[in-house]
Amino acid sequence: MKRVSTFTSSTLRRTFLTSHDARSVLGFQYTLFQAAEYNSSAQLGASSTGRRWISSIFNSKFGSTASIASLTLAGAVVTTAGAASLFQEAHAKEPLSPEFAPKDVVLYQYEACPFCNKVKAFLDYYDIPYKVVEVNPISKKEIKWSEYKKVPILVVDGQNLVDSSDIIDKLSDKIHPKKSVGSIPEDDEEIKWRRWVDSHLVHVLSPNIYRSTSEALESFDYITSNGNFSFTEKITVKYAGAAAMYFVSKNLKKKYNITDERAALYEAAETWVDALDGRDFLGGSKPNLADLAVYGVLRPIRYLRSGKDMVANTRIDNWYSRMEKAVGESTRTNT
Repeated sequence: MKRVSTFTSSTLRRTFLTSHDARSVLGFQYTLFQAAEYNSSAQLGASSTGRRWISSIFNSKFGSTASIASLTLAGAVVTTAGAASLFQEAHAKEPLSPEFAPKDVVLYQYEACPFCNKVKAFLDYYDIPYKVVEVNPISKKEIKWSEYKKVPILVVDGQNLVDSSDIIDKLSDKIHPKKSVGSIPEDDEEIKWRRWVDSHLVHVLSPNIYRSTSEALESFDYITSNGNFSFTEKITVKYAGAAAMYFVSKNLKKKYNITDERAALYEAAETWVDALDGRDFLGGSKPNLADLAVYGVLRPIRYLRSGKDMVANTRIDNWYSRMEKAVGESTRTNT
């Protein structure tokens, strides 16, 4: 089985902003701050007026080409050795019935997006082959056909599914029709922890990814190297985007009352390990949807400095290693 792909990202902060720029930068931060709460969205403005306003700020601070980056940053939040035979037997995947297995699956995504990675963890675990369309976060030409302008979008046998948690619910219902997610009680442990992922865990990621200028550099290097950018866009986003997201992370700290980024990340990791209560997975002998959700959103940071620190300073490593082996090789069918 594989070791999951290393998510090495990088980002670089502009350090020449002066006090004269403070009010404009704060206004720009606020716009990015709103967008960064939804890491799967790449569009910062809801209207053409908003987009022009953001672009004007970028132009005044980073030069004429930087307006390109103003539409990309929210989507840039962001983002194995073989198992022993005994382990493979204990944690073997449940084969899908050909009757319920999807025939044609296409994922529209940003490579570093944690919500997209949630969906991919589900597809990989259930050995569902899928094609990937990397969306250009500036032009979004790849999803011009869709009224929904965020990622992930999953097209399953001609049906368009949106929003990562909803995608997983509907796909799970499709492949396991006898145990519909909709029939699970609201206080169910699996549902509780899936909601925790979306309401808490994802919000401690950005302050850690962009905690310092060097960590921001690490993040945006991955984002620009693996995203669907032209050469000019890549350079602009790498430099201007890193600077902007460094400031955004500070606002996110205030928004979620985070005083110490690493402490918050470590606490979240320990909270999850406590929830396992000695089990290999929250699902027991095999991962459930909560396991896949936690694993999916952590995959983009696992091999960044923040992810390495998390593994070194918490008890999450054993569970994460088991998840790597359980999820196995990617079932992506194109590059």
